[in-house]
Amino acid sequence: MQHRSIAHSNRLLIILGMVVCLVCPGTILFADESAQDQALVTGLPDFSPLIEKLSPVTVNISSSRTVNAGTSQFGRNPFGDRGDPSGDFFGDDFFKHFFGGDPNQEFQQKSLGSGFIIDPAGFILTNNHVIDGADEIKVKTYADNEYIAEVVGTDPKTDLALLKIKVHKGETFQAAKFGDSDALNVGEWVIAIGNPFGLQATVTAGIVSAKWRKIGASPYEDFIQTDASINPGNSGGPLFNLRGEVVGVNSMIYSPSGGNVGIGFAIPINLASNVVQQLKDSGRVVRGWLGVVVQMVTPDLAQSFGLEDGRGALVADLASGGPADTAGLKRGDIIIRFNDKHIGEMSDLPMLVAQTPIGQKVTVTVLRDGKTRKITVKIGELKENREPDMLSQNSSVDMGMNVREITPELVQALGLNEDKGILIVSVEPASVAASAGLAKGDVINEINRSSITTLADFNAALKKARGKNILLLVKRGRSSLWVVVKQEK
Repeated sequence: MQHRSIAHSNRLLIILGMVVCLVCPGTILFADESAQDQALVTGLPDFSPLIEKLSPVTVNISSSRTVNAGTSQFGRNPFGDRGDPSGDFFGDDFFKHFFGGDPNQEFQQKSLGSGFIIDPAGFILTNNHVIDGADEIKVKTYADNEYIAEVVGTDPKTDLALLKIKVHKGETFQAAKFGDSDALNVGEWVIAIGNPFGLQATVTAGIVSAKWRKIGASPYEDFIQTDASINPGNSGGPLFNLRGEVVGVNSMIYSPSGGNVGIGFAIPINLASNVVQQLKDSGRVVRGWLGVVVQMVTPDLAQSFGLEDGRGALVADLASGGPADTAGLKRGDIIIRFNDKHIGEMSDLPMLVAQTPIGQKVTVTVLRDGKTRKITVKIGELKENREPDMLSQNSSVDMGMNVREITPELVQALGLNEDKGILIVSVEPASVAASAGLAKGDVINEINRSSITTLADFNAALKKARGKNILLLVKRGRSSLWVVVKQEK
């Protein structure tokens, strides 16, 4: 009876399905219309005319490098470290059994990626991780012509690389047109073209899932998230809008399996274009430097600083003699505007500073002791040995540690960088301090905005703050950070 009922239901569904198909616009009723007209009737775009124009700008990039068999990445995700990293599947026993050789023997490792032509003179944009460490780079065009490419310049911080192939006399290349990635709307159609798994000129389509994604890959990131299928080998390929303009450089995926699950990330072309121009002009990228270390304003920190919300970037430390220090910024300042740009969260600031020309004067608006101040700062240059203006740590701690007052003897014995303050010598594993991130070797310089140099200062400050949250200024290595300690009541 049950089977008959199911069979009857299935027949009904089939009949209903046939009816739906018969009245569906653009199928049987519109069979004599062109594919494009059908797409318009159904409300779905027809990508074919656009793909015909855009495919020639996309190239296949293959690189090779000499690696040691015992330390190779053979067996890892071919998307590089930008996909889901899997382990080395093949150990020493594998090489001995199948190749009968030494696992330390050197061999040529191959990798595949994508790129696109940005200049008829033969300039090609791709990801840095596609060609990083390569001994030889080959570029194959849509016309199936192969060229040896030279590296013009790379920028690991944004994962971009500029290549150049030699153009033969009379030879021309179609170049991609840059669009405006800031003008993209969430839900807008986008097209990805690349070489997933080495399958040349593969086209996928989807929508912009989100903008301004920050996933912790770099201080300089504002990814476009898309559900257009992106797989190993798509790295460095273009992301187009429906006007045929490049709006992003496909860079990485989020995937537990290493394959596409509908979460891909592209570097916005507005960010890439500035990097490309600098690489083309000088082979390197110059970035602005403010000379501060900032951290996130957590709800606990906002409460401790008397703020209504967690907006802005909290200054944890300043480079001595740096632009911010010279201009008069202080630890504890909360930067809420950079020129005319609002700083909604900590990660907004490094990108704005990096893109500011060296020597330009900017107005930095800060909150200090509950009042707004505007400070003029002359931007310096971020050198390779300097850290970006960002401290990617959250703060939420409580007591549960042993401390000692720093003495000259302690400085000499332990080789400390600090000559005053309270040194954390141990943290209890199950304590609130441990769970919040305080660690052995941290130096406490302030408690609730008061300087702490002796154990007497330390104990007096804790006694005064009993039952309340405590704001600590902690020195860790060469940087400082603010930490909120939640005391048990």
